[in-house]
Amino acid sequence: MNALTGAYVPGSSPLHRLPAGAKLAGLAVACTVLVLLGSPLALAGAGVVVVVLYALSRVGVAAAWAQVRPVRWFAAALFVMQLVFAGLDGAVSTTLRVVLAVALAGLVTLTTRTAAMMRALERCLSPARFVGLDPFRLSLLLSLTVRSVPVVAALAARVREAQRARGVERSVRAFAVPLVVGALRHADALGEALSARGFDDL
Repeated sequence: MNALTGAYVPGSSPLHRLPAGAKLAGLAVACTVLVLLGSPLALAGAGVVVVVLYALSRVGVAAAWAQVRPVRWFAAALFVMQLVFAGLDGAVSTTLRVVLAVALAGLVTLTTRTAAMMRALERCLSPARFVGLDPFRLSLLLSLTVRSVPVVAALAARVREAQRARGVERSVRAFAVPLVVGALRHADALGEALSARGFDDL
């Protein structure tokens, strides 16, 4: 399942040993702090903290880069747009917030097993029982949604590279069709994995 639903990197770092619930709560707090930080200098300091956290996790440079690489073009476009409407400081701040939030979310997926994340989400969603919803099914849905984001983002990056190699980087069809087909293949493989584990009635 981990191969299909996320980028978990096995390890024994302090972040790996931290409970999944604590990491999810920390992610929520960290993203809130990123929104509240107003200056590029403060956000640069937050960036140093993120780099230190990745170093502590010992997931490797390649895995770390893979978390932010798919959003590099979006970040560049966002920077240009914000530069026009909000000035240099606003552009730098907004872009840093997005990149750092993505990096932090990626760090959680890199250091948290799918099963552990599901258990943490299930505990958080336990009150849903009172309105007739199954916390386990909700946690599975949310976990798979979170884990599928980097998978689809990486697929989009591969499709874009293939476009450039073929000289059709401006073709919407050449980008959309392979992306949709690849996403459907991933969904099909994921469905087969879930069915093999008795989750086909979800």
